[in-house]
Amino acid sequence: MPPLPSASTATLTGVLERIIFHNEENHYTIAEFRPDEKPAVAAAPAASAPNSKARPELVTIVGALPSVECGETLHLTGEWTHHAQHGAQFKIAAFKSELPSSVYGIRKYLGSGLVPGIGKVYANKIVDAFGTDTFRTLSEDSGRLRDVEGIGKKRATAIKQAWDEKRTERELYIFLQTYGVTTGQCIKLVKHYGAQAKPILLEQPYKVAREIDGIGFKTADRIAINLGFANDAPPRLDAGLLYALEILQEDGHTAYREADLIDYSAALLETEGRFLEARIAALVASKAIVRHWPAGVDSPLPGSGLIQLPHNDRAEEKIAGVVPRLTRAPSGLPPIKADAAVEWAEKKAGFAFAELQRTALKNALTNKISILTGGPGTGKTTILRALVEILKAKKVRVHLAAPTGRAAQRLSETTGGFATTIHRLLKYDPAGGGFVANENAPLATDFLVLDEASMLDTRLAAALLQSVPSRAHLLLVGDTDQLPSVGAGNVLKDLIATERIPVTRLSVIYRQQGQSQIVTTAHAINSGDPTLGAVLPEVASAQVWADLNFIAASDTEDCVRKVIQLVTEFIPQKLKWPHPIHDVQILAPMHKGVAGVGNFNTRLQAALNPNARGLRAMHGEYRPGDKVIQLRNNYDKNLFNGDIGTIASVDLEAGTLDAEFDGERHMFERGEFNDLALAYAISIHKSQGSEYPVVIVPLLKAHFMMLQRNLIYTAITRGKKKVFLVGEPAAYAMAVRNAESKTRCTHLREKIAATAT
Repeated sequence: MPPLPSASTATLTGVLERIIFHNEENHYTIAEFRPDEKPAVAAAPAASAPNSKARPELVTIVGALPSVECGETLHLTGEWTHHAQHGAQFKIAAFKSELPSSVYGIRKYLGSGLVPGIGKVYANKIVDAFGTDTFRTLSEDSGRLRDVEGIGKKRATAIKQAWDEKRTERELYIFLQTYGVTTGQCIKLVKHYGAQAKPILLEQPYKVAREIDGIGFKTADRIAINLGFANDAPPRLDAGLLYALEILQEDGHTAYREADLIDYSAALLETEGRFLEARIAALVASKAIVRHWPAGVDSPLPGSGLIQLPHNDRAEEKIAGVVPRLTRAPSGLPPIKADAAVEWAEKKAGFAFAELQRTALKNALTNKISILTGGPGTGKTTILRALVEILKAKKVRVHLAAPTGRAAQRLSETTGGFATTIHRLLKYDPAGGGFVANENAPLATDFLVLDEASMLDTRLAAALLQSVPSRAHLLLVGDTDQLPSVGAGNVLKDLIATERIPVTRLSVIYRQQGQSQIVTTAHAINSGDPTLGAVLPEVASAQVWADLNFIAASDTEDCVRKVIQLVTEFIPQKLKWPHPIHDVQILAPMHKGVAGVGNFNTRLQAALNPNARGLRAMHGEYRPGDKVIQLRNNYDKNLFNGDIGTIASVDLEAGTLDAEFDGERHMFERGEFNDLALAYAISIHKSQGSEYPVVIVPLLKAHFMMLQRNLIYTAITRGKKKVFLVGEPAAYAMAVRNAESKTRCTHLREKIAATAT
């Protein structure tokens, strides 16, 4: 095997000799490849170049290679990499293939097992009979196959059918790649549509954006424009409007004002708003979108309606329907005298509750649905512990839930009850594509407490609230000053704003008698006070006794250096936290950049876990001992977006890894690696609902696009024992002063108001 050439982008042309490994699901392939010429090595010393021979040596190629067979001529684009065990490998980024033209190539191609009925023996016979005319014979004159010894009518027909299927699939890949469709997208299209992929793309290119995950509007639009679709063609405008609503949904909106949607979509599609007005009407008529006119207005102005995607409209309708259903149904709790119950809980706790805490307990016990909100240290935990003890004493079936596993674990620890995640509580049914618990099969509970309710997006809230039995009580607990949910919606704030539900707002700090700097700083942030305590020049000067420290950094690189110094030296040596991988969490405002999530993960992996051999993937290399985060819900594995675990082992030969989440092991194949990312550092958004012993927050003016009050507030309140802010005090002040977080547009309040009439 030749030594490792340059790591820059390179091209290779040659013949595919042998397929060592091929994954049918994602077409990841490891193969031996013979280049036409020895690989060029840019700026490399002569001693490192591959040996010069008349026939170049075989090289190992790795990557997605759908619908290729041995003997084909491949034109590869990619880069050279070095595998710790197997040496130099060419990692494929893109490829084009040609059917072999030589007798040698044709013989190898047919003998590779491509066509059922043709093994090496019959491949040799067919090529001996037809030579370089073999492929034309198979395509246009297959009847001549019966002239070959041993091939009868039945075998000839089967060979012809298999050959035609393979040729159609091959032509489809060539057609798709002509229009800039990536190999991965080609695989998805062929898997979804089969032989119909080409006619569907030619006639309905925007259909694929709606039906195939991972192929969005931009890809479909590029194909459509290349095929000659007009800029203002109705299919393009319709798809563009739906795409615009999906982008706005990613920004948190479940609805959008029609006039603003037209302006937004016109800029996105580079077209005129007048064309879009007619298409909105057509989409409303076909029920592809929903329009709501302002309530109580007889003659609404054009463009004043709110536009929604149907699934967001349905989810909000379900939430709105739960409020009157719960409030009108009688309570299923046994008789409880609220005042006496509160006094009993105070005696059990050993101290008197504040008046607002008593009010919150009484609201929960006497109202079918109530809300408890407040910042850190204001006594929410005291109330929840007392409530659970009261309900247990009365033999009430109480369920505790939270959006994330860490939040559920914390809820269990603080209340003494058993808590679970919402997804596990509702029990997802992969076969049915929904939750087992729903309005027709409600939870077997008398009282449901949901913590971290600010994280509830509209669709998850609809599923949860529907599952609450009519006779049960529901208490939503959350901090409205935190970042809103990652998914679309503003459920907790909308429910509070309706004034249909009793709300208790806690504001007095009780934790550590007000001495916690984490807590006092969080409340100062909410009041708009950017004043900091001591700003320390170096990591070594950090005050071990203080639970919050600000360490100044002169620039971005200095910030990264000091963060790594905190993790690798100060925290394990001075604070005596022996497990920096598990005990410390970096929370960065942004993903990209020198002080972003990606770079921190690369640097921290090198510092904390440098020696283990791992597997390469899109989001980095995965090594045993690495901390990882799950990026999407996987109901088969019972893992959910935001779950954090540790890689337990890696199988380099099989290309699989085992990761442990909350004591349970899960195996990941290569096709699932993109569901994971390194988690030494994560975004502040991903930290919602979790607490960590030690939190480190890089904070720089370069993060200005993300610097908002609720962002820094959320980051600081994730720290359980220690918080270190590292960066520029001016960036902190910018974040605290910027209280103008984006307003989310929803229609939930109006729907709830309509249920009261």
